Amino acid sequence: MKHSLLVQALIKYLSALAMVGVLLFLPAGTWNYWNAWLFIGVLFIPMFFSGMIMIRKNPELLAKRLNSKEKETPQKKVIFFSALMFIGGFLLAAFDFRYQWLHLPAWISIAAAVVMFAGYLLYFEVMREKTFLSRTVEIQEKQKVIDTKLYGIVRHPMYTSTLLIFCMIPLVLGSFYAFLLYLLYPIILIKRIQNEEKVLLEGLDGYAEYMKKVKYKVIPGIW
Repeated sequence: MKHSLLVQALIKYLSALAMVGVLLFLPAGTWNYWNAWLFIGVLFIPMFFSGMIMIRKNPELLAKRLNSKEKETPQKKVIFFSALMFIGGFLLAAFDFRYQWLHLPAWISIAAAVVMFAGYLLYFEVMREKTFLSRTVEIQEKQKVIDTKLYGIVRHPMYTSTLLIFCMIPLVLGSFYAFLLYLLYPIILIKRIQNEEKVLLEGLDGYAEYMKKVKYKVIPGIW
């Protein structure tokens, strides 16, 4: 199982790396797009090591994370619009670099890379705390409510991490215009969480009580 899972993970990893490279370097018209190299390093190096750790310590979790086929119709729409946002943002950032429309100073990109990496560390901690983390919205066998540590602060700490990561992507890439496009992500996230909590309320024992105990969804003290 581990061998086939490793092959599947490597294929997805290399495919994603190749796709990001095409979307960034081709419209930028040069390999000398340092923001793109910074982004690739911050995104794909931690991704590689986290995948290797999961292969050794929790292959079941990695298998869940590789499963991206949504069953819920609202989630399929969320995935579709997210993909459009990401592709559009990458292209916009690359053209912004090529034609220097409103390219951001280097210090903003470096600071954003630090925040993005912090988001990744939070992401790893969430995966360590909870083993029921598939990429799709579903109730899994033997799933139970987790209400300790990060899950005692907000109900969806995984989305807290993705909010940090995704909103920093256009800033790492140095594009203000792409950042404006990525402001759609919080709206997309709201739609995903609304449907996810509906599914959890209907199918997961104790989730209604958990919602009363932990008031905030993603951002402590705000939402």
